Amino acid sequence: MPEETLLLVGLGNPGEKYKNNRHNVGFMVLDYVTNQLKFGRSRTKFLGRTSMGSYENIKLISFKPQTFMNESGRAVREASNFYKINPERIFVFHDDIDLSFGDVKLKKGGSNAGHNGLASIDENIGNNYIRLRIGVNHPGDKEKVTGHVLGDFSKEENEEFEKIQTKIVKNFDLLIDTNIKKFQSNMK
Repeated sequence: MPEETLLLVGLGNPGEKYKNNRHNVGFMVLDYVTNQLKFGRSRTKFLGRTSMGSYENIKLISFKPQTFMNESGRAVREASNFYKINPERIFVFHDDIDLSFGDVKLKKGGSNAGHNGLASIDENIGNNYIRLRIGVNHPGDKEKVTGHVLGDFSKEENEEFEKIQTKIVKNFDLLIDTNIKKFQSNMK
């Protein structure tokens, strides 16, 4: 019987049109993790898609809000309330334009840095959750941010992104233990 339960949240926008956007890396990484760890079938629940899995002695709940990015917090709040999971045991996977493409950082709490999905989560459950920040680069001009994050990866970026996801799964134990220093060292 699993000792504890973690909620793994991937941020993105629902729909085929957004599927491969940089803004959807949270969905992409969560899908990769749940596939590699052989989670159960996905179901619609709490304004999102959820599936169950486990890792060692830990029950894992995968959750992809099906609200748009800036409404993610409502869905996360509903899921966390239902499963009785405190923010400290919620892991949010999301894109970060302040990190170079390929950089992955683990962080607990802190500012949402203007990310609308994180701002919505902060409003609904506070900011004391764990974040897996996945770098997608800044386009260099504030006016180009929306087009950049809603754009798709290039073929080369997709190939590199596959390697990044593999590293995340390989270091999954450090991620869920929130061993920030070692996780980030292994992600380089």
